[in-house]
Amino acid sequence: MRLFKKKVKPFKFKPFSLKQKRLLNWWEDGSPYKDCDIVIADGAIRSGKTIACICSFLKWSQKNFNNESFIIAGKSIGSLKRNVLEPMKKILTAWGWKFTHNRSENYIIIGDNIYYLFGANNEASQDTLQGLTSAGALADEVALFPQNFVEQMLGRCSVKGSKVFVNCNPKSPYHWFKTEYIDKKEKKKIYYLHFTMDDNLSLAKDTKERYKRMFSGVFFKRYILGLWVMAEGLIYDMFNKDKHSRKTENRAYVQHYVSIDYGTQNATAFILWGKYKNKWYAVKEYYYSGREKEKQKTDNEYYKDLDDFIGNIKVRGIIIDPSASSFITLIRKEDKYRVINAKNDVLDGIRNVATCLNEEKILFNDCCINTFKEFFSYVWDEKALERGEDKPIKKNDHALDAVRYFVHTIVCRGQAKVIDI
Repeated sequence: MRLFKKKVKPFKFKPFSLKQKRLLNWWEDGSPYKDCDIVIADGAIRSGKTIACICSFLKWSQKNFNNESFIIAGKSIGSLKRNVLEPMKKILTAWGWKFTHNRSENYIIIGDNIYYLFGANNEASQDTLQGLTSAGALADEVALFPQNFVEQMLGRCSVKGSKVFVNCNPKSPYHWFKTEYIDKKEKKKIYYLHFTMDDNLSLAKDTKERYKRMFSGVFFKRYILGLWVMAEGLIYDMFNKDKHSRKTENRAYVQHYVSIDYGTQNATAFILWGKYKNKWYAVKEYYYSGREKEKQKTDNEYYKDLDDFIGNIKVRGIIIDPSASSFITLIRKEDKYRVINAKNDVLDGIRNVATCLNEEKILFNDCCINTFKEFFSYVWDEKALERGEDKPIKKNDHALDAVRYFVHTIVCRGQAKVIDI
């Protein structure tokens, strides 16, 4: 058994808000919500719901059970460890509670209870819960889970007195979690709490203002106002050509990269990026559509175009979707450029691009004509929205996919999802 040995710094608690206190104490004797089976805390980022949810879950489980098993779930094991387990260990250290974390087997022992860690990143994830009998669960960012995982998780909580603690940021109003749980809270004995950033007393005013500047459109409504709203119309409605375009001219660019969206019948797009005065510029673009030209190019032809496109510029890497396997194989065979597999999480990537546009971290030379065209025609899929899914229409997105790959892989690399405390 590999045990957690690193010294953990204690959590520095700030005063809890009224909303956080309600989440902390909803299960206590005397609470009007004591008989509820589930608590749901949703709303804005940085609103204090996650820390209050963790504290409430820990105190409830330790006060009411001995020698029982519990579920702690996140979108992935990595995000769970970052957003729940790390602050949880700091909280336990601050309280003086002893714990043992088994990293290889993904569980943590606190007192006489064992807490199993689960990732819920696809439909098959529910299988990892099979056979487990649990006294309760803590689900972080549950709106990112597959529905069958949540149903399996609830079914596993069969010990008498079990309860489920849930938090999330809003999605579409037609999202299954909204329609099946929040909208049916009375019927399903759910205590529902909606959080805003004002419910986190530790946030300074300038910090709140900074977060408000980071988002616009649907992302502002969801992440700042905490509303379950539709993602309608243009995806990058914050893009403004006057604001985000620059005259093409020689600048002392550093740290060049090329990002690629590779297509066979669909268009192939290259974008050369350069850093100048702490901002990333799309220096120039390459765009070729075999469908429009009625002639598809081979991998070798695209490689020659790429080599000509780069010229004598020294690039740090070629960022490309891992699915472009044949082209990646060719680039590696030629052994001239370093290949970097693009992070291809579509919604997280779109959110990061939107934030970089809001903060003007990315700019575009006025020669990037096809990129500009796509910014004004890249829209949400209305049919998917009616099913509660946020999906872009797979059309007019090739240059923007290349933009997304670069931003999500390079500009925002190492930036963990904001811990919602």
